[in-house]
Amino acid sequence: MISKIVVVGGGSAGTMSAYTLKKLFPEKQIVLLESDNIPTIGVGESTLGQFNQWLALVDIEDKDFMKECNASYKMSVKFNNFYQLNDTPFHYPFGVPNTDGNVAGLNDWYIKKILEPQTKVSDYADCNYPIMALINQNKILTDEANKDIKLPNYSFKKDVAYHFDAVQFANWLRKKFIEIGGDHKIGTITKVTTNEEGIDQLYTEKGRLTGDLFIDCTGFNSLLLNKTLKEPFVSYEDILPNNSAWAVQIPYIDKEKELLPYTDCTALSSGWVWKVSLWNRIGTGYVYSDKYISDQDALKEFKKHLDYNGGDLKFRNIKTNTGIHQRLFVKNVVAIGLSAGFIEPLESNGLISVHEFLIRLVRLLRRPSIPQYLKNHYNMTCGRFFRVFAEFVASHFALSCRNDSPYWKAVQNRNYEVEPIKGLVNSMFQENNFWVFDGNHYPNNTGMHCIAAGMNFNPTDEYAIRYATATNDLSNLNPNVINNLYFKKEKWNHLVKDCPSLFNYLKNNIYS
Repeated sequence: MISKIVVVGGGSAGTMSAYTLKKLFPEKQIVLLESDNIPTIGVGESTLGQFNQWLALVDIEDKDFMKECNASYKMSVKFNNFYQLNDTPFHYPFGVPNTDGNVAGLNDWYIKKILEPQTKVSDYADCNYPIMALINQNKILTDEANKDIKLPNYSFKKDVAYHFDAVQFANWLRKKFIEIGGDHKIGTITKVTTNEEGIDQLYTEKGRLTGDLFIDCTGFNSLLLNKTLKEPFVSYEDILPNNSAWAVQIPYIDKEKELLPYTDCTALSSGWVWKVSLWNRIGTGYVYSDKYISDQDALKEFKKHLDYNGGDLKFRNIKTNTGIHQRLFVKNVVAIGLSAGFIEPLESNGLISVHEFLIRLVRLLRRPSIPQYLKNHYNMTCGRFFRVFAEFVASHFALSCRNDSPYWKAVQNRNYEVEPIKGLVNSMFQENNFWVFDGNHYPNNTGMHCIAAGMNFNPTDEYAIRYATATNDLSNLNPNVINNLYFKKEKWNHLVKDCPSLFNYLKNNIYS
């Protein structure tokens, strides 16, 4: 019987793990052990829509925490210069695309692109996602406000994520953990002893701790899983070479205009820059590979991108390691967060692995014991989820046509066809996970079709149709698709025109 669980390490992963376990298992003793002299990474400031599923699981409303961590709403990810230098930016919005009224099959936009080749790739999201009407007008539609507006395929609870200060969020969640009966301890681990079951005791300068299960949330250090149990780390450097970042917080000049409902990503010479709008500031950083640019040259390029002319800004350099440990549940240790693995920050994946791994863990903890079979199953499903997401992130680079620097030339020549990693998947999943562009459409339950459209790689085009039909005659393509898509966009834009701006909604309803 697992009755005492010790979560080692704070930050977002540690506090989310501790709070989740105590909230769902109030009868268990949950201990959160944090060191007061080990800083947290604190740059994971952007979430995906699935974060709402975790909030619902632990009974937290958005207004409970937003004011405490300067949060804002997020509805999309925008990409600049990933396909080509100075290309047309494109969005990957949240939610499910709307294909109602399509006359040419699964997605009329591909036909529009054939009929009007000059159509910008940014038009793909505009034509398929009603939520883009809100994004393009910088507005927000909530369940409380504008209840009479029925925007198709839009759910505020499912399709709206958050930007927030990760350190402030962890501080708030720690307080909530203590309020519901969690045991919070401060101490730096000085010694770890083991036995055949895994971790035996943790020693700090203030005493020792025992437990039935230990959750390793010690970040890149991975003190329990890697340093103590010696679990091997499987690098993803072959498909995700970025290993460094410069991060900084910058003030608003005109908050009403600069507060945006999406994460803005811009590719530079040796990586890309994130830009996240919080209520009180902007968080931004340059993710790059130090194999193609030095840290100091990357800082210079980043400052030039920001148009930084000096001032009281603190630039922080962070070193990362992409990949995952071969197993995440070993004996009586489970790794959550950076101690488990890391995918570079593109697509805001840092926190999604935390709550995706947590939901799998809490389902196991409902049982009186966890046999080795279920530990293996946990390792397989978590490893599978992590690998597929890593390859999705890698596809943002793999589809690029940039070759204007050594970094992007290497992207062009990189072989992404990698072998499955032993230990991460079982025999029924021994195929290559990497996205295969075959058939006549991409599944709408993934973001691949948005990224592919933005990279000008569509499942059908003029040549494919001519080849499939053995004719040069494209008269069977229905020109009505152009008008239909136009009217859909106009309808969605009209529906949300009276919604409040993101700035005004936050000012009046969250930060009043």
